[in-house]
Amino acid sequence: MKARSYYQCRECGARSVQWAGRCDACAAWNTMVAMGGAAPADVSAGSKRAMSLSEVRCEGVTRWSSGLQELDRVLGGGVVPGSVVLLGGDPGIGKSTILIQTLAAMSANLSALYVTGEESTAQVALRGRRLGLLAPGMKLLAETNVEAIIAQARLEAPRVLVIDSIQTVYLPHLAQAPGSVAQVREAAATLVRYAKESDTALFLVGHVTKEGQLAGPRVLEHMVDAVLYFEGDSGSRYRLIRAIKNRFGAVNEIGVFVMTEGGLREVTNPSALFLRQDAHNAPGSVTLVTQEGTRPLLVEVQALIDESPGGNPRRVALGLDGQRLGMLLALLHRHGGHATGRHDVFVNVAGGVRVTETASDLAVLLACASSLTDRPVPRDLVVFGEVGLAGEMRPVPRGQERLREAAKLGFKRAIVPAANVAKRTTHGDIAVFGARQLREALAQFLKE
Repeated sequence: MKARSYYQCRECGARSVQWAGRCDACAAWNTMVAMGGAAPADVSAGSKRAMSLSEVRCEGVTRWSSGLQELDRVLGGGVVPGSVVLLGGDPGIGKSTILIQTLAAMSANLSALYVTGEESTAQVALRGRRLGLLAPGMKLLAETNVEAIIAQARLEAPRVLVIDSIQTVYLPHLAQAPGSVAQVREAAATLVRYAKESDTALFLVGHVTKEGQLAGPRVLEHMVDAVLYFEGDSGSRYRLIRAIKNRFGAVNEIGVFVMTEGGLREVTNPSALFLRQDAHNAPGSVTLVTQEGTRPLLVEVQALIDESPGGNPRRVALGLDGQRLGMLLALLHRHGGHATGRHDVFVNVAGGVRVTETASDLAVLLACASSLTDRPVPRDLVVFGEVGLAGEMRPVPRGQERLREAAKLGFKRAIVPAANVAKRTTHGDIAVFGARQLREALAQFLKE
């Protein structure tokens, strides 16, 4: 039977039997390219029998330590044999560095193979020596042909395999260039199939676009078991690894590292790292207890409100949702009595942390009120809570864990939603004020 050709979008991977100037799926122009069809496979022989749910045996998942506790935390407790992890991030942020460190640590007990498609083996070895890594059990291979990579992997039989990067490898029977939609999808599918068959833990390095998304088809993220993003400012030493998808652990879990001359080093107490250390208590700074995965994290939310010199006031949010900032300023005016319509508003999360949860609402509002009234927030006060459009304080998950973490770091007072105040004192030596409305929280802040 003759295979039919089709057209596929380079941006999103959508398929069509006819060419079109505009992709119906992602609305991109001039991205449909011709693809060669494949003959249908014979599925009559060797088909697997369907099983009932009760027949499937589920053994406990065995995990290997990566040698970095922060990375183990993000992965859900360690590296799972046969799992596929996709690690993305900006150029130069430390993706290759952390994987070399991980393989060097794991190669002490497990066979490991590092495949590079962007550098030579000498370059990788020089980086390893610069980091002080001596890993005789770690093998290096400079190759971009997926078939050659798998052939070498079958020969070496590594338990841990790294491909750096998925955008540089290719399958020779496809006419498209490496990095194209077809090559990335098919190369990833072939490597994932090998990892599942051989029970090999596979790490794939992924490039990102200028918008911060992983390059290639979105189906790449669906193929793998975990998607990790490297975050951090290029001018800062701190790096965060965030789990966007994880079949073996919690999503939005983060690991905190600091970049040094000897590579990435773990930060065991990130809350102390992101909090202000000076004794000066300036207006517009509030300590927020946010929840990243299973870890409560204390960060500093800063706000600066000043009169706008022009007729169009600016609203700038760094580390927070900019659209939500506009809504919170409207709440501050309607339910708090503080107008910012003629002021420039700048809000920042110190340390380069990005806060995505709505529990930061109260911290942003108090920081803005503090800057507007030029009234400092006490250093021993922490806050968290979501604020609704009617000005009501809404509870947030794991409130008691957040309060216990704040008490452990020496904070004495907290303003939280009333529903997050426990009937019994389980949050340590910290005085908790539960507010039902935004005006109550602001009034308590002014009393402090």
